[in-house]
Amino acid sequence: MTTSYNLYKSQYKKAKETLDVLIINRTKIELKLESDPINPNLHKELRNVILDIKITRNELEQAESDVKQCELK
Repeated sequence: MTTSYNLYKSQYKKAKETLDVLIINRTKIELKLESDPINPNLHKELRNVILDIKITRNELEQAESDVKQCELK
């Protein structure tokens, strides 16, 4: 395969690893919120992590699409 194919596979792998870490972080924050539901800092952290998860999922989808395009060529 081409170097771009390897690059897209690498991007996909990295995005997947990042997504896994972000989901773990979200779970930890949600657990902390159970004991302190009105903590504004935790709510802000949760919003940021949720946004990062959405961004990472988009990156994952793009990398997956790029990989499929390379496989079709």
